[in-house]
Amino acid sequence: MEAIGTDEEDAGGAGPSGDQTADRDPDSNRDPDSNRDSCNSEDTQSRGAIAGMATVESQPASSRSPSSSLLSSSSSSSSSSASSSSTSSTSAGAVEGAGRADAVSSPPPSAFVPRGSPPSPAPLLAAAAAAVPNHGPRPSAGIRFRDPMTLERLNLMNMAKLSIKSLIEAALALGRSLDSDYAPLQQFFVILEHCLKHGLKVKKSFLGQSKSFWGPLELVERLCPEAAEIAVSVRDLPGLKTPVGRGRAWLRLALMQKTLSDYMKALVARKDLLSEFYEPGSLMLEEEGAVISGMMVGLNVLDANLCMKGEDLDTQVGIIDFTMYLKDGSSSDDNGNANMTAVLDQKNYLEELNRGLNVSLGNLQLKVEILEKVNKTMVEELAAVKRNESELRTEAEKLRSENATLVESTHRKMEAVRVDMDTELQTYRHSRQGLDELYSEARKQLREESQLRLEVENELELQISMKQEMEMAMRLLEKDVHEKQDALVSLREQLQESAETLLKQKMEGVRGLEERNGQMTATVKQLEQKLRQSERERQTAEEDGRRFRQDFGEKIGGLQRQLDERDKQRAQLEADLKIEREWRQALQKELQREKEAAATLQAELRTLQGVKQELQRSQEENRRLKGALDEQEQTLQELGGKLSEYDGSKLKMEDIKEVNKALQGQVWLKDQDATNCKLCEKEFSISRRKHHCRNCGEIFCNSCSDNELPLPSSPKPVRVCDLCHALLLQRYSSGAV
Repeated sequence: MEAIGTDEEDAGGAGPSGDQTADRDPDSNRDPDSNRDSCNSEDTQSRGAIAGMATVESQPASSRSPSSSLLSSSSSSSSSSASSSSTSSTSAGAVEGAGRADAVSSPPPSAFVPRGSPPSPAPLLAAAAAAVPNHGPRPSAGIRFRDPMTLERLNLMNMAKLSIKSLIEAALALGRSLDSDYAPLQQFFVILEHCLKHGLKVKKSFLGQSKSFWGPLELVERLCPEAAEIAVSVRDLPGLKTPVGRGRAWLRLALMQKTLSDYMKALVARKDLLSEFYEPGSLMLEEEGAVISGMMVGLNVLDANLCMKGEDLDTQVGIIDFTMYLKDGSSSDDNGNANMTAVLDQKNYLEELNRGLNVSLGNLQLKVEILEKVNKTMVEELAAVKRNESELRTEAEKLRSENATLVESTHRKMEAVRVDMDTELQTYRHSRQGLDELYSEARKQLREESQLRLEVENELELQISMKQEMEMAMRLLEKDVHEKQDALVSLREQLQESAETLLKQKMEGVRGLEERNGQMTATVKQLEQKLRQSERERQTAEEDGRRFRQDFGEKIGGLQRQLDERDKQRAQLEADLKIEREWRQALQKELQREKEAAATLQAELRTLQGVKQELQRSQEENRRLKGALDEQEQTLQELGGKLSEYDGSKLKMEDIKEVNKALQGQVWLKDQDATNCKLCEKEFSISRRKHHCRNCGEIFCNSCSDNELPLPSSPKPVRVCDLCHALLLQRYSSGAV
């Protein structure tokens, strides 16, 4: 009676135990369509199934009935099958209590299947518990396991015992090597995977929560140097993208090398290192882990030949198939037929649940593929937008620096021109001062010549009065002298007028250079004509003087001196005219240089205006691209919110890393690293600007990159170099064919 009361208390405690299990797994009440991590889902299934097996080991063999064994095993099956529902953990706890209550009363199995309703998940391990060898600790009849972690450890250890025993018996019976298609071998790897996942700490990332036993297996490489060969082989296997797939490949290679038990013993012995990966109370940190590693020594007699190239180890679903370990619970009591009927009913029920789970799994995989494609596209677009933004910022900075340089050089040139103009103005002022002095000198010479003329007239009158007999000759001479004096006066007046005209032209400055040049040319011609006329008159006067010298020697000597003075004046005028011509030529050369400088400045001004317009266009393009970037960032944020709702997808960090590596394969060359065009090798300058190819990232000149094509990262046509243009055209043409 005391035993009965204890068992009833155990049955009554099934509710709290189930509640505790449900509390440990907060995701169990979520909607089946919500995004849950695949690793957490599998862990919830296995823990629900393992918890249902607790009653098999928590009772002595004498007090266990076939019904209780069936109930306990069925609870594990129903929990693993209902991974997409919200009652996986609660049903496991409820069945656990029901199994302990049934250990006393032992009602018929048909009592648990109401009429008109589908059969409830009943236990399916009737004879499996009796076949478990007596390795490791066995609880007594009075112990009641309230801790779900303890129940899970015991159930996993028992399942490992059954799996290892069946493998060894099958290998001895068949007498051949086992391949990857052998079902008991596949179940052994599934059970071992659950053992390694038990109590594993959850790693959080932006994709959600994930559990991977690849981290603990990597410790073996540090503990056992000979295991490095297996780790290298796993990393070199093609097609493995997730840590789960690499961990499964590692276990298969270790089994083929017959070193799995040694590596597991070395790993279990270092609990200080395993505590970084496992929660307290997990299987690997407790005694059960050492027991399982010891049982694996018997696997060294197996010869396994596993081919992993064709297997998809990343997406395999690790669900324990309990039907492989069932035995007929034949007994002498009258309930054998009823038990067989219940087992068949439960088998049909589990098959229906399995088909539903397969449909749900297919839907989830389809959603995962869609999300992977969307995420990959958005990552590529984001990388393209970031590259375009960085390129535009670099070009804007370059244009700003070039604009500042051009403005500074323009200011320097304008200052130089201003200094040259000031110097020229000072030169003009000095020239005007010299002309004023020349004018004063001419007026002084005119006064002296007028005085000299008066003296000559007085002297001639005196000579006429003294030489009456020569009156006729004197009259003729006087007439000639008057004519020469008139010519000289006219010449002097013309010279004075030309000097005044020249002075006015000098005062006008740069504005009348061309007009003054013409007037100076006309004046020079007139002066030359006058000089030629004076020369002719001088020659005539010399002839007259020679005739007059014969009669009047002294008069002729005076006239000769006057003629010499006239020659000196003529020579002085010729020298002045030569200086004036040279000065005029110098002014013409200076004017030509000024015109050339003005034309150069106008060309530079037009260049600056073109650069300014190009800068304005670049700024407008930059603003437009910034707007597009803001819109795409907003779209990415919305898609990120949607992706966070599907945190149960099978996207892994390694996939994103591989996409990033592919996107980073093209290097964006910096402006300061390129001095010549990569294609024509011409040096860059202000007129030959740098342009980036949007496909390869190299820098070319305008003539070598004057092509536009749409790229996957940009729907609009962008600039590409000649090489990429030809390559893309060939690729598009081959794709169109």
